[in-house]
Amino acid sequence: MPSRLLILVTLGLLALLHAYIGLRLLPALPLGVAGQLAGALLLALSCVLMPLSLAAPRLRRPWLGDRLAAAGLVAMGLFSSLLVFTLLRDVALELAALMTLGGATLTRDSAIAVVALALLATGVGYVNARRRARVVDVEVPIAGLDPALHGFTIAQISDIHVGPTIKRGYLDAIVDAVNALQADLVAVTGDLVDGSVAQLAPHTAPLARLQARHGSYFVTGNHEYYSGARAWSTEVARLGLRVLANEHVVLEHDGASLLLAGVTDYSAHRFDPAQRSDPAAALAGAPPVDGPRILLAHQPRSAPAAAAAGFDLQLSGHTHGGQFWPWNHFVRLQQPYTAGLHRLQALWVYTSRGTGYWGPPKRLGAPSEITRLRLVVAPD
Repeated sequence: MPSRLLILVTLGLLALLHAYIGLRLLPALPLGVAGQLAGALLLALSCVLMPLSLAAPRLRRPWLGDRLAAAGLVAMGLFSSLLVFTLLRDVALELAALMTLGGATLTRDSAIAVVALALLATGVGYVNARRRARVVDVEVPIAGLDPALHGFTIAQISDIHVGPTIKRGYLDAIVDAVNALQADLVAVTGDLVDGSVAQLAPHTAPLARLQARHGSYFVTGNHEYYSGARAWSTEVARLGLRVLANEHVVLEHDGASLLLAGVTDYSAHRFDPAQRSDPAAALAGAPPVDGPRILLAHQPRSAPAAAAAGFDLQLSGHTHGGQFWPWNHFVRLQQPYTAGLHRLQALWVYTSRGTGYWGPPKRLGAPSEITRLRLVVAPD
């Protein structure tokens, strides 16, 4: 749990940033006194709702907690855009002043533009986040692939984040779309939930309907460890998915074989030393196989260890592709890959942008996805 001092510092910084937005925008907007007071009250409400959204799921009345959380998370998305656009406006005004341009009209019009752009980004981002993820087709060329495995398909879903704003109906639509793909196997690469089994079991129940020729498989993400990883692993297994925790299975497919392994989240050891992520351990005792060795690992940061262990393909998530602008440009500071298919030595790494969203219901410049990966013979 964060210390009291850290909480106070965070709340203080949040208040200062809201004050900055208000002081920079409200005097420039043609609102009048009453309008400026209303704007100040809305900013104050945002400052209260945002931290409240994180505590709301623990309220005794779940319906109230969900509504408060939803309001706070929408406010968080709007605040993010307001802050970024206000900062950009200040830079632009300083540059205009240096060039002796601008004046009262530019000050007013730029403030109006900031509010309009922030509202537009939040509205469009909300629609993008709440609609069902689109199917993205990806071909992965594997050198020496057995012809029997050419066209083998994996449906990957990741980072759904069932919780305050993502409920059973949202997951039902995802499961329907995945089943329609008729994939050979389904991979769920972590961050399924934001909450306990007691809170969310009714909303994750649609996973029991997942269908694939070789079954469905799950690995933990970091958010499972915030929510009780052992309890969730038990629940996911009860729903019929195979949980891979530093272990593997060998699948026989039309006379050929491939190996599917999974590791616990890259950061799991911080919560439970016994759960340390280990791609090499996931291969322990593995027999020779005709086909590729595939690893499910929530974070792309597992790739160097996966390459060293001899895997051919790693499927990851975690990044959300940055989820919304401009944060998609900062993910690469923490993860080696933000989204898409990349190569590390002999290892292919595919990073999903995620099938749901975390925090603000907002996606902009990083659309959610249900990924259909198809193994194909690499050209000579």
